[in-house]
Amino acid sequence: MKLNERSLAFYATCDAPADNAGFLYKKGGRHAAYHRRWFVLRGNMLFYFEDAAGREPVGVIILEGSTVELVEAAEEFAFAVRFAGARARTYVLAAESQAAMEGWVKALSRASFDYLRLVVRELERQLAAVRAGGGPLPPSRPRALAPKENGCAVWSAAPPAAAAPSGLRPEPPPPPPRRRASAPNGPLDSASFAQLHEWYGQEVRALRSQWLSGQAQP
Repeated sequence: MKLNERSLAFYATCDAPADNAGFLYKKGGRHAAYHRRWFVLRGNMLFYFEDAAGREPVGVIILEGSTVELVEAAEEFAFAVRFAGARARTYVLAAESQAAMEGWVKALSRASFDYLRLVVRELERQLAAVRAGGGPLPPSRPRALAPKENGCAVWSAAPPAAAAPSGLRPEPPPPPPRRRASAPNGPLDSASFAQLHEWYGQEVRALRSQWLSGQAQP
């Protein structure tokens, strides 16, 4: 894939919400000094600027294939972005607080297409289980995805349903009607992660609502 400076600058400063942004201290490549830079995470690209008002990034780190780990360094709250390979560069960064460091480590650990593939597979697994009609919807705390090093997969789930009376086992939700496995705007392999997430989420929420309504009736 070819990247040019104009396209990168536009993407780095566009109006779309960033995945994460804030000041970090970046260790120089050849020098031990740390420089305070404004970092913006968009997808699997980590841009950094001279300051928060900058309109053109000083540099960009492509995070695909990287791992994030905590390190001991001169600066407090330090962590490193490492790449495989003998000549691959390691980027040492430091946050301004413990909370900021944890937020950056979590966000950077998820910033890859490999992680998104795991998320999509988990959503597909949950949807297939619901369509099969062999059991209730996924629990409020589903199985966590395999995280990257020092990252963790956190799922936001709805509150659990009220417990059924003793001796009564709630019936599983009814299976939805059969249909072709395709997203609203095209096949699954051409749909974006956001489209898949929204599509699956709507169907799961509708089935859950239908099931809970049936359980609430006497």
